[in-house]
Amino acid sequence: QAIDDDCNQTGQLLAAILDWPQGTFASRVELEDGAVRVQREVDGGLETLRLRLPAVLTADLRLNEPRYATLPNIM
Repeated sequence: QAIDDDCNQTGQLLAAILDWPQGTFASRVELEDGAVRVQREVDGGLETLRLRLPAVLTADLRLNEPRYATLPNIM
């Protein structure tokens, strides 16, 4: 949870300060040799970016499947 009121500013500001490439709202991430392939949802469908490393990535809710605790595990 970011401290920027969920406005997606922290990752973008950090990338600008470091002068690194950025991939925002990543819903799928694949590492390659010296790069990263980021898939993200946009209004028209899916967009795939290939960024050189190091890079700043921000995550979308669909990046991972949440694991829900069962009642016995909570107790």
